[in-house]
Amino acid sequence: MTDPGFNNPTPQFGTAEYVGMPGSDHCQFCHQPIAGNYFRANGAMTCPGCAEKMRGELAKDTHAAYVRGLLFGVGAAILGMVLYATFAIVTGIVIGYASLAVGWLVGKAMIKGSNGIGGRRYQIAAVLLTYAAVSTAAIPVWIHYANENKTSHHQKTAQSQGSSESGGEPDSGQEDSAANPHPTFVAAIGTLLLLGLASPFLELSGNFLGGMIGLVILYVGMQFAWKFTAARPLEIFGPFENAPQAPR
Repeated sequence: MTDPGFNNPTPQFGTAEYVGMPGSDHCQFCHQPIAGNYFRANGAMTCPGCAEKMRGELAKDTHAAYVRGLLFGVGAAILGMVLYATFAIVTGIVIGYASLAVGWLVGKAMIKGSNGIGGRRYQIAAVLLTYAAVSTAAIPVWIHYANENKTSHHQKTAQSQGSSESGGEPDSGQEDSAANPHPTFVAAIGTLLLLGLASPFLELSGNFLGGMIGLVILYVGMQFAWKFTAARPLEIFGPFENAPQAPR
């Protein structure tokens, strides 16, 4: 497995020049002193051993890597959707900023699953998964409030029926059921999914300003996922001679 430190080396601005200082320069990956020649990996000073190791372990974008990244991304999207919906149900507050956390979670998970590999197809998948997770989080919230309203309605109906039993009113519940058959389970699930995916835009009809703010935050969250899954090319330059400084 590729060392995570090799995927995104951090440039050391304090040693930006290619000519180093013998005795004080260290490899930014193994942290060992560099006495002779050295290399630059994405701007970071590295010893010949680490440079060779990075060349040998440089991950390639394969179908297996993409599938692993996708599976990790799907898992993160499901987790983000559950956390988003749970927070909304427990607190009664829908915070659009949670979209940022979902985008971060999906992007990080995909890079983790692919062992640091990114690219355009990873970015597209991460953006779609982020949108799907945030939008479909509305479905469990709707179901929760629908069940609450149904329970309240049944209680009111039971109370009204108890107070009117002596009136002999006929029960038309069976006739209504026959006249309005319930949709099939598959059709109901399909409708919920479509409504869930459209929920960020449906909010515009109820609260235009709030809906627009939610869409902007969702866009930023998708940008997070896009940036995290971008390709990370590794450029290694060298060798450079770590020559001793000339006497003054």
